Amino acid sequence: MCASQSAKQCVADPPRNDAVFDDLNFQVALRCPRCHTDISSLRCSRCGYEMRIDRGIVCALAPERAEHYAQFIHDYERIREAEGRGSEGDDFYLGLPYRDATGRNSRQWQIRARTYLCFVENVLAPAMPAGARILDLGAGNCWLSFRLALAGFKSVAVDLLTNGHDGLAAGEHYRKSLPALFPRFQAELVSMPFADGQFDAAIFNASFHYAEDDVMAMAEALRCVRPGGMVIISDTPWYWRDEDGKRMVAERHAHFLERFGTASACLKSIEYLTDDRLQALERRLSIRWTIHSPAYGFRWAMHPTLAKLRHRRAPARFRIYVAQKASK
Repeated sequence: MCASQSAKQCVADPPRNDAVFDDLNFQVALRCPRCHTDISSLRCSRCGYEMRIDRGIVCALAPERAEHYAQFIHDYERIREAEGRGSEGDDFYLGLPYRDATGRNSRQWQIRARTYLCFVENVLAPAMPAGARILDLGAGNCWLSFRLALAGFKSVAVDLLTNGHDGLAAGEHYRKSLPALFPRFQAELVSMPFADGQFDAAIFNASFHYAEDDVMAMAEALRCVRPGGMVIISDTPWYWRDEDGKRMVAERHAHFLERFGTASACLKSIEYLTDDRLQALERRLSIRWTIHSPAYGFRWAMHPTLAKLRHRRAPARFRIYVAQKASK
């Protein structure tokens, strides 16, 4: 089943008893994603919207928003499947991000692993006590939520995709390795179903570049974390020059069109970061970035020099950006 079909199913399925929601790892304070009213159950008494539970996933994507994302989800899933993402067995998921048991995307997972280690050492360990509540935004197959849960944190996975290979349903592969599986929510980054200020941190897990409005996405994450909490952006490409970012997007669209028959360009996502965009976020949201640079090795460090010698566009850089929400 494709994610666009899953989104429609989440809307159409008959209601599930709220007791199912109580079986999740911990009680999450909810807010209606449609009218933004705080609610105490899956149904909003103000506007009538009702979140459903399908395969253990809380579907918090209203029908009109599911329609907005349907083509993107269809294209994205088709491309990811063709790229060999996911696996039938638990071993693949349990090894992430350190080992790609399929061997199909090993280099990418090596990069993700080094980002994760930098995040743990420089952000998580110094600031987050055991038991801290952390939102995993753009969770995909939920590998980060799993790692956080193993480390004693209370993680919540959020994504648009719900399929069993590369989306939230893949979280089932971790169930036997945890005392209780973390909650999973199908939701959009700009309208999440969580009441204000209940999380200690939120991390955009290789997902911020998919936002159509970076200010709205960042503001929504800040809303969900407590005063003094953190919002982190990881594994989103950064370019020194906006021109290089635009060239990257054009190259990727051309590659996708040739290989997969679609440019996968139905959403006007921001696609990448620049210093100008980061500074604009600081001004608009009254935040300040702390930046950490993971060590990806000598070959990676040589990429900009080699690109210049070969007269190619500058490659993307990947850094970790941390913003702290102002304390009251």
